[in-house]
Amino acid sequence: MTVTSSPPPVVLDVDGSVGTLPGEVRLPLATDWQERMRFGCGLRTMRAFRQALDAGMPAVPAHGTVFMGSGDFHHLSWPLIERCIAAHGFSQARPLHVVVLDNHPDNMRFPFGVHCGSWVRRVAMLPQVAHVHVAGITSEDIGGGHAWENYLGPLRAGRLTYWSSGVDTGWGRWLGIADRFRTFPDADALVTELTRMLARQQVPTYFSIDKDVFSRSVVQTNWDQGTLEARHAAAVIGGLRGRIVGSDVTGDVSTYRYAAAWKRWLSAGDGQQTDAEHAQLPAWQTAQAAFNVWLLDLLEAD
Repeated sequence: MTVTSSPPPVVLDVDGSVGTLPGEVRLPLATDWQERMRFGCGLRTMRAFRQALDAGMPAVPAHGTVFMGSGDFHHLSWPLIERCIAAHGFSQARPLHVVVLDNHPDNMRFPFGVHCGSWVRRVAMLPQVAHVHVAGITSEDIGGGHAWENYLGPLRAGRLTYWSSGVDTGWGRWLGIADRFRTFPDADALVTELTRMLARQQVPTYFSIDKDVFSRSVVQTNWDQGTLEARHAAAVIGGLRGRIVGSDVTGDVSTYRYAAAWKRWLSAGDGQQTDAEHAQLPAWQTAQAAFNVWLLDLLEAD
């Protein structure tokens, strides 16, 4: 019998927050890239970062799940998904689907390039991507008071669906895009229907997790958090079994003080307080490290 091992996970070590993972490939990126990439960046900087990834990472599919540290770096999913598309030859005729677990839509307006809350629009509008599902949202980012901040293009084009609980999304009806909002009374109902849909679709899927989708009883992150429990993640991963062609995890917890004033202002406006170390940070990071290993075991079983 030939025993095959899973491809190694990759840690994009941009903020020092990700604990050691079994068999990992770790790219030391904090010195050169943390200030430039954290929270947001210009498109030229993103292109340069993509080149750094291509130079330093194992080729797809010779690596497993990518861990990216704080949710401030969720926009790094964009170049990772593009690498996945290129490696597997996805096209309009044979498109990729994307499933994101996140407490936020990550489809919010950002005029300075791309940031951790705007990257989904970039991915949803790629011609090789059939659809993006962002599931687990409890943030008021998709409520009526913030409707104007959402990019409408991917919603109107039928390329993006929000899955939420506890948020009034009735504004979608006024714009004729109500079918792009799946609303549920709680996380159990949401995950039950999501896994049913995934079982029906049977399509190649890129899977991204921002751990702010989970309750604070599961892990602590730098952002406001949702209501999912660990069992919900296990159910979704089980629903995707055999069809995950790429995956990433973000939402670890770290501290950082931006040198750029605009990043300090915008992140503070989003309710972040990352410039002062909390006394419980070591305990939070220990819990995060254990949860990452648990997630990795689930994803490797695919």
